[in-house]
Amino acid sequence: MEKELFKKIDTYKQTVIDLQTNMIALPAVSPHSDGEGENAKAAYLMSFLKQMKFDELYLINIKDPKAKDGVRPNIVAKYYGQNRKKTLWVMAHMDIVPPGDLSLWKTDPFKAVVKGDKIYGRGSEDNHQGVVSGILAAKALMDCGVRPPCNFALLLNADEELGSEYGICAIIKKYGKIFGKEDAFLVPDGGNPEGTMVEIAEKNMLWVKFTVSGTQTHASTPHSGINAHRVAAYLAVKLDDLYKKFNKKDKLFAPESGSTFEPTKREANVPNVNSIPGTDVFYLDCRILPCYKNADVLAEIAKIVKAVEKQHKAKIKMEVVINDLSRPTDKKEAVVQLTLQAVKAVYKNKPTLVGVGGGTVGAYFRNAGYPAVVSSKLYEVAHQPNEFSSIKNTLGDAKVFAMVSMNFK
Repeated sequence: MEKELFKKIDTYKQTVIDLQTNMIALPAVSPHSDGEGENAKAAYLMSFLKQMKFDELYLINIKDPKAKDGVRPNIVAKYYGQNRKKTLWVMAHMDIVPPGDLSLWKTDPFKAVVKGDKIYGRGSEDNHQGVVSGILAAKALMDCGVRPPCNFALLLNADEELGSEYGICAIIKKYGKIFGKEDAFLVPDGGNPEGTMVEIAEKNMLWVKFTVSGTQTHASTPHSGINAHRVAAYLAVKLDDLYKKFNKKDKLFAPESGSTFEPTKREANVPNVNSIPGTDVFYLDCRILPCYKNADVLAEIAKIVKAVEKQHKAKIKMEVVINDLSRPTDKKEAVVQLTLQAVKAVYKNKPTLVGVGGGTVGAYFRNAGYPAVVSSKLYEVAHQPNEFSSIKNTLGDAKVFAMVSMNFK
């Protein structure tokens, strides 16, 4: 049956082009990034999906006063399997990022251009490829008259690019009953050009803001003040002690196999060179292995801050900006093993289980208690000028999803 499904998917090349062409022309930029949201794109996709044989098809509209029509649409499309109590979900997102500097684009970012295997346009890879591959997997099941062992469902979300407040976060919180205890999720929104990446874990994320308060004075009389910039610089270096304290390694997260603690953004202090700043603000980005607790890292940071305050006679305020935990998916879960098998069969490669330092929507599902796999064959050109997707990769990912669905019992 899988061979028949694969042959059918191979006939969908023009469908890939048509879907991409129409979606690229409907830029779903967040209203919080000066766009209108996903309404137009969702309307187009709903019109396409209505022509298919889904047993359930509906919108979950999340209120957002800034969006066109005041809502951010999310699409649920479910094709029943033999066991209706169990669902394999393919989750992809409709929103995109703005095109950025137009002078860096060789084509119109909102007009699809097909060159061989590549389709150029903003959103083509992030995340239209995932949307299309999910649709094509469902279409192949329907066209071949196959009811898989479980339900096969699409979850096409809004707001992934800016944190999913109006997407999966709201759905899990307000409409979580649509998910069953035995459900699992495939998220085609991360991968590599070889197609070998099968991501099952993410590091915990912790962002901390430090506001150092000293005493502003003239740069020629430093004895009369406390240089907040110098104290902040000293603190930033002392925070490297976190690497020594939380020093475990996990090869799942290679090449960054350990936790990371990096000072990043600095806010402007004084506008002139000849003033010693009385206030200096910087941020620390921590990506922490799941074996550690964010609370323990915060406690250690507080100790370092207290010591620096005492040594430099400055005041330092700590503020937690982001504090996100991420439960890993057990590698023994059926969806994990089936994804490894399907990727190997379709792409003739050697897929590897990995963990990542960045955040994906997979974490929301995992933290809600569901197994989730993030995997796709991508060129990794998301957010770049001249973004493109591969037709072959889109068809290949559709085969992976179809194969997993046929074995998810």
